[in-house]
Formats: sequence, C-alpha cells, structure tokens
Amino acid sequence: MKRIWIFGAMMALMAASVAAQAATVTGVVTNKTTNKPDAGDAVVLISFSQGMQESARTKTDAHGRFSLDVPDNNVHLIRVDHQKAAYFEPLPPGTKHVDVTVYDVGEKVAGVATEADVMRIEAGPQGLQVVQNYFVKNASDPPKTQFGMKAYEVYLPPDAKIQASAAAGPSGMPVSSSPMPQKDKPGHYAFVFPVRPGETRFQLSYSLPYNGSFKFTPRVALPTQNLAVMLPKSMSFKGGAQFEQADVEKDANTYLAKNVDPSQALEFTVSGTGALPQTTQQQASSGDQGGGGGPEANPAVTDTRPGGGLGDPLDTPDPLQKYKGWILSGLALLLVIAAGFFLRARPREAVVGGAPAPGNSPLVPTPGAPAGSSGSLMDALKQELFVLETERLEGKLSEAEYAEQKAALEQVLRRALGRNQATVNRQ
Repeated sequence: MKRIWIFGAMMALMAASVAAQAATVTGVVTNKTTNKPDAGDAVVLISFSQGMQESARTKTDAHGRFSLDVPDNNVHLIRVDHQKAAYFEPLPPGTKHVDVTVYDVGEKVAGVATEADVMRIEAGPQGLQVVQNYFVKNASDPPKTQFGMKAYEVYLPPDAKIQASAAAGPSGMPVSSSPMPQKDKPGHYAFVFPVRPGETRFQLSYSLPYNGSFKFTPRVALPTQNLAVMLPKSMSFKGGAQFEQADVEKDANTYLAKNVDPSQALEFTVSGTGALPQTTQQQASSGDQGGGGGPEANPAVTDTRPGGGLGDPLDTPDPLQKYKGWILSGLALLLVIAAGFFLRARPREAVVGGAPAPGNSPLVPTPGAPAGSSGSLMDALKQELFVLETERLEGKLSEAEYAEQKAALEQVLRRALGRNQATVNRQ
C-alpha cells in the first residue's frame, strides 16, 4: 500500500512538472490588405529541440485568433501560411501572446515600381566588375505582397557572371538570395523573394569580359524613377541624351537617366580602368540622411542595413541622397554575403552581447537599440528562413542540405532568443 502511495505521489509530481513546462500561446493574425482578422489560415508551431520540426498546428478562427500548446520552454517559431506565402514571428521562451501580420499575395501587384537602379562599375586586370542595387517600392493600395516565381525581374548583360546576390525586406537584414535564370533570353533573371509593402532591396555583383571598353544596353522590368551609373573618375562614359551627369560623390562620376520605361531603349559605353575609392564609406556617414546609418570609421562594425527611412524626396537636387549609405559603401555586398555565410555555414561562431564576432559584421544591433539587442538578427533569421524554405520548394537543396542548414539556423536562433530572454529577465 505504501509503495502504491509513493508511486502515485511520484506520478503526480511528474505531471505537475510537465504542466509547469507546458504552456499555451495565443495570438491574432491580421490581414493588413483587408484590415480584417485573418480567418482559416494555418498556424504552425516550429520546435527547435530536435531540429526545425513542426510541433503543433491549428487554424485561425473567424476572428483571426489562434491558440497552440507549447510542449516545453525551448525555442520556437510561429509560422502563418497565407496564400502560399509564409510569415514568421519568433516565440521566445515564456511568451504567451504573439500577433502576426500578413498581406494578400499577387504575382503582379499594382503600385510596385523601382525607385532607383544603381550600377557601380569598376575595371581592372580581372575585367569589368559591376555591383548593381535595385530599390523597389511597393506602394500598393490596399497593401499587397508581390510574390511568385518572378517576384522581381532583372536584366543583365548576356555575358554577365553572377558572383553574389542578396535581398532585404522592408524591415529586414540583407540575406543571400539567388535570382533564377529565365529561359527566354540570356541575362534575364527573376528573384523569388517577396516584395512586401514598403521598400525592398536587391543587390547583384557580377563580372564581364573586358578589352578596354564595354557597351551596356540596360533594360528595366518595371518603371524606374532613377537609373544611375557610377564609375571612377579615371574611366570614361559615353551615353545618349537620356543620361545627365549628377553630383552624388566628389570622388566618382555619376550619370543619371530619369523615369525609365520598360519599353525604352538605353545604351552607354564605358572605357578605361579604375576603382571606386573605399573611403567614400566615411563620407556617406556624414552626408547620409536616412540612408541606413552611415558606416563608421571601422568598417568591421558597419551597419549594413540598406535604406532605413524615406529620406529626401527623389526630386531634390540629389535624387540618390537617400541611398548613399548603401550605394557608396564598396564593402556592402561583401558584408551581406558574409551574413548569409554565417547563417548558413558557420553557426557555431561566437556572438557575444549582441555584437558579432570579427568577420560577421552584418549581424549588428539596429542603431539606437540597446546593447545586446537581437532585433536585427531576428529579422535576418526570419528572412533567411524564408529563403531556405523557398530554395527547398524550388529543388535547389537536397534533403541533406536542407536538414544541415535548418540545424545551423536552429543554433543561431537559440542564441538570439536566449539573449532576448536574458535581457527581459534582467529588466
């Protein structure tokens, strides 16, 4: 009898312990396209205790509400699937309520245009090197996300060899995102990356064969307010009447074509050799007005977030003012790709106090955020998770590669959410 009582007491204690660890998270999903609760969409709880595995699933009710049982006090993620697009929100340990915003999705959305298409051109013994930045504004009304297999199309010279590429959402850190070649003609690519309401940035780095001069015939896929070409003063530019010289940076020449239509024929030729000075990073810091928190004297701790505010309107004397913090930094793409490399291939490197280890400078807190803030990192991880799932759907990743990269993200998420929770506990 005594043994039975002891066994019953032990079972009761175990049940109490499990109950103490388990919790329920509630939330509301709002569709900002309709400004109504999002009803009937799948809400998935993703657990990281044994890799990124689905732990629980439910659907939003008529009022957009959901409730999920969280089995433990470990790291989790909330995913809402809305019209084939996934929206993520982190679930730090102890969190009891999470709200998620979604938008209706369209393959082509009215109100999406390119505010600026900026080409940074250099030439040397290795040939012609181009870093091209696209600043895309989604001003759809009502707001919708443009997403599909051709979410954003670009046209490059047919002989271009892409070396690196990246994308960043309206409030996210840059992540590695590879454009897909289209079959209709060489040089036609499309990013499979959501163009959400607000401003999205794309960046490509590519090389071209070069014998001292090269003729570009640029083409835009969307109406483009500003198409800019930036090159060293030691190089020559010869273009049509559509281009006018713009005063953007004293150590480089910039040529600008305004209000370019997709059907418009453009061409220009560059010749000579030269490199754009890297010292423009520091000048961007003093001259940037909303360009993304200009780089500091030490580029290893640079804030590489493109944009960061509407800045000056495009009809000011310098129509590219708001983008200076991004287009003038010669290290921008290298740092972006370092971030993607860290997230995908080097999850075990130390990140202490919210600051990245040397060489991982993109993973820095948002300017103005308290020390140790992981907000920027969380944005980066959410974006990277989206890219990971997209590449799996496209068949770019094997199951082994997918599992390995999920494990990498799991470790980084654990650290980020752990720091988040520690900060909350201290407060």
